[in-house]
Amino acid sequence: MPLLEVRGLEVKFPIRQYELTALRDVSFSLDKGQRLGIVGESGAGKSVAAFAILNLIGRPGYISKGEIIFEGANLAKMSPQQLRTIRGNRINMIFQDPMMTLNPVLTIGTQMIECLQTHQNLSKGKAREVAIEKLRQVQIPSPHERIDQYPHELSGGMRQRVVIAIALLTDPSVIIADEPTTALDVTIQAEIMELLVELCETSDVALMLITHDLGVVSQVTQRTIVMYAGRVVEEGPTRQIIENARHPYTHGLIDALPERTNPGMRLNQIPGVMPSLNAIPKGCSFHPRCEHQTELCRTELPGYVGQEGIRIACHWVASQEQQQ
Repeated sequence: MPLLEVRGLEVKFPIRQYELTALRDVSFSLDKGQRLGIVGESGAGKSVAAFAILNLIGRPGYISKGEIIFEGANLAKMSPQQLRTIRGNRINMIFQDPMMTLNPVLTIGTQMIECLQTHQNLSKGKAREVAIEKLRQVQIPSPHERIDQYPHELSGGMRQRVVIAIALLTDPSVIIADEPTTALDVTIQAEIMELLVELCETSDVALMLITHDLGVVSQVTQRTIVMYAGRVVEEGPTRQIIENARHPYTHGLIDALPERTNPGMRLNQIPGVMPSLNAIPKGCSFHPRCEHQTELCRTELPGYVGQEGIRIACHWVASQEQQQ
């Protein structure tokens, strides 16, 4: 049984006289200790899917359909009081910008101790010991001194390490990392991702990594979900998707990587742009940008095809399989 299972998730945002559908029939699962990547362009629905798991969707958005099963319980049906026992405790989240996550007027120690005392029955002294140990675990030098500093006294990389330490404080089962290295220098990004993977492996924590960088996904995750316009278009083992992508959109993302282009040449790009939520095309939402589009693509939403843990939502792929 998966540790976390999302079934047919749909998220809507009411806007004046109609509703925008941000997620459509999103389903996936996450096993204990597994590392799952969710990739796609900006606006694909990656972050909305992550926020929906913890019911952090800003109003007026709401979950209109689906189930989010975590350790046998449906998070989508929980009250705010029930969710508090899960959010920040059993499932933790790492956001893009550590300065937006950390309170600038409180010391690192105050924030970590408050988190521990909220979710666990610990004395202030014991909570401080645990916090220092977690800072040491994320390789922050002189944790006894750093714990009494304010966020602005730390570098960007150090602040993100503190955020990771806070995410690990309660020994969670799942960590959701929403583009955790976006605000960092390139030289620091690799260190942070390597640290995150190492901590997940040693603590047997499941990781859900949200990113637009297929290069990071290929090095970090075991399974990958590719999203487009609020829907999963391809899912499977990361290595297989990187080496043998089948959906035209996934092909386009991989071909757009810098290493796929000769030095001095223009980067490859997918023609067109991601559709806005109020202008999702009929049929396959990717068809206006797809070189393989047919009349069927323009009129009918594709179902999923595939085998051996792989699924692809594409009429063109389905027709190829029928011909084999």
